[in-house]
Amino acid sequence: MNKILLYQIFTRLYGNHNTTRNPGGSISENGSGKMRDIDAAALRRIAMMGFTHVWYTGVIRHATTTDYTRYGLPAQHPAIVKGRAGSPYAITDYYDIDPDLADFPEERHEEFDDLVARSHEAGLKVIIDFVPNHVARQYHSIYAPEGVRGLGEGDDSTKEFDANNNFYYCPDATFAPQIDLYGGESMPYAERPARATGNDCFHAYPGRNDWYETVKLNYGVDYAHGHAKHFSPIPSTWVQMRDILLYWCSRGIDGFRCDMAEMVPSEFWRWVTAQVRDVYPHIIFIGEVYNPSLYREYIRSGFDYLYDKVGMYDTMRAIICRQAPATQITEAWQQTDDISSHMLYFLENHDEQRIASRFFAGDGHSAIPAMVCSALMHRGPFMVYAAQEYGEPGMDVEGFSGQDGRTTIFDYWSIDTLCRAAWGTLSESEQHLSDVYTRVLQIAISEEAVSRGKFFDLMYANGRSDRFNPDRQYVFVRGYMGELLFVVANFDTVHTHLAIHLPAHLFDTLSVPETETEATELITGRKAMISLKRGGMATMEVPAHTAQVWKITLTKAENYKMDKDPLVKEKFPPAHTAEHLLNQTMQRMFGCARSHNAHIERRKSKMTFKLDHRPTRHEEREIVQRMNDLIDADLPVTYEVCSIDNLPEGVSLTRLPETAGETIRLVRIGDYDVCPCIGRHVRSTAQIGRFELLGINWDEMKRECRIRFKLV
Repeated sequence: MNKILLYQIFTRLYGNHNTTRNPGGSISENGSGKMRDIDAAALRRIAMMGFTHVWYTGVIRHATTTDYTRYGLPAQHPAIVKGRAGSPYAITDYYDIDPDLADFPEERHEEFDDLVARSHEAGLKVIIDFVPNHVARQYHSIYAPEGVRGLGEGDDSTKEFDANNNFYYCPDATFAPQIDLYGGESMPYAERPARATGNDCFHAYPGRNDWYETVKLNYGVDYAHGHAKHFSPIPSTWVQMRDILLYWCSRGIDGFRCDMAEMVPSEFWRWVTAQVRDVYPHIIFIGEVYNPSLYREYIRSGFDYLYDKVGMYDTMRAIICRQAPATQITEAWQQTDDISSHMLYFLENHDEQRIASRFFAGDGHSAIPAMVCSALMHRGPFMVYAAQEYGEPGMDVEGFSGQDGRTTIFDYWSIDTLCRAAWGTLSESEQHLSDVYTRVLQIAISEEAVSRGKFFDLMYANGRSDRFNPDRQYVFVRGYMGELLFVVANFDTVHTHLAIHLPAHLFDTLSVPETETEATELITGRKAMISLKRGGMATMEVPAHTAQVWKITLTKAENYKMDKDPLVKEKFPPAHTAEHLLNQTMQRMFGCARSHNAHIERRKSKMTFKLDHRPTRHEEREIVQRMNDLIDADLPVTYEVCSIDNLPEGVSLTRLPETAGETIRLVRIGDYDVCPCIGRHVRSTAQIGRFELLGINWDEMKRECRIRFKLV
């Protein structure tokens, strides 16, 4: 699968070139970007930078103080709208388009369809927000299809919780947040009984820092009684949310960025993603999940990708700000190594402070090393927030947002760098930063070593020396089919002469021959000779706050056999670990050799064994029982390196590649199995999932048993 590069556009701001910028100004004063502003030329520029997907933020109609009653849209009380424009995460109609974004509000649905079509014509896939956890306090759909029950209709508001309710209630309590309920109107906003607030505030008195403008949706979890789950029969909220997702899929979009996904039970996601993909199998789901302990649960529940905020983002930010050493990048990726292809890396989004703000780095160039690492380290997606590529500082005082280093999501405004980019008046420094982003993104999307290759972290072999500072430099290699990318990131403020140690394990793992060859630095295009020697040193000069990507293409005679070698071929880590378990299980049950023909895939796998008889039905059930017992035992998966002359008893060398060196990496699964392997695995067997036997094929002539299985 190609690497996903995602460009986030805050739609209301992106095309707005009105420079009035009156703090707290109305739409008539400050203007608003329109969907038609994102024209074919703008989309071509985005695609040419290397992006594959565009995320249009704030498309669905949300609460606003702007009066659209002449178009038949209900007004919102300003006391429960944050800012003049309102938060795009306080949805007022899941089936409608935000009228701020349309040149002709009465034609906003047609204008949205045109935007989707233009995006597809430019080669970009379209992501929109799905906000499942909460809605605006005055939610009322007027565009829902006929027969669709409105949220809250039929609720029993005398109960705090009822599995059939859409909302949670505070019976006999009046909504009394710690804000001015008049908001400039003659009559205050009134709500009785009060409903629970979106950020799990289950009383009637949310504070100013709560999400007081929103109402929490009820997915069948009784928070007041130990988070008891009432999922059978399926709660009505589940069905209503599914129908909303299917509606937007029918409009031609390609995926959803799911706001605060972890605040909605994983059981719902497991059900709804399957329901959606039954009809629209291409749809992707990106989840905003901040609790690392929940990552694997939500991936198993159907999410393709999750934000790696509490992990890689926080780590990169700390390194950029000189609050942490670069070695912590290794610690960050190791925490999610088994699910790295599912982790979405980023350095900015609408929730985070701009890199160039004085609250962060003060200069967008300071994050170039982090951007290069984030974009090229793994196969997972990388996201850029519009204007990040120009070093937008986000230091405006827009109104409700205030000067906080973020680009406002609550106010009518325009972004200075985006305006000047459209007018061709960027500074030399801003244009240089944009050029670097473009080159790195093009590397990420075009180099197979990034989208398909292996990752090798060199930090363990490069401690502190007079020519390497592990606090301020980070180095790694990507390799695929005879092509290597050496990535060197210098987070330091000074020009650095580096000497990087190349361990023998690098040559063994990526099947790299010893050679001296010409390399090309892909960002600048310059060339240099690099010596690849076991235990040798690669030397280079790296300026401050920059990174280099050296590409080495090995000669045909030197080309290694990665894809032909069963020990080197990349496999889905949970299934790869299950392969080891099944090999050992078959050995113990039948006294056979390990599989001599295996095809290990994400969806289903098959392994062939030489046996003296076809397994009986009882033995088939025993295989399944043993495999799931091993998975449930949560056995640790560990690695060790030893010399080829000192292998543990019983470890076979027969399937080692011809390029294997003197040191071998062993993979241990508890005390159950040990095997030479350089592939990727989960950290413990509990992360594999459930083993299901799909069937057994027996070849009487060859006395071969082919086992077909999948992981759930």
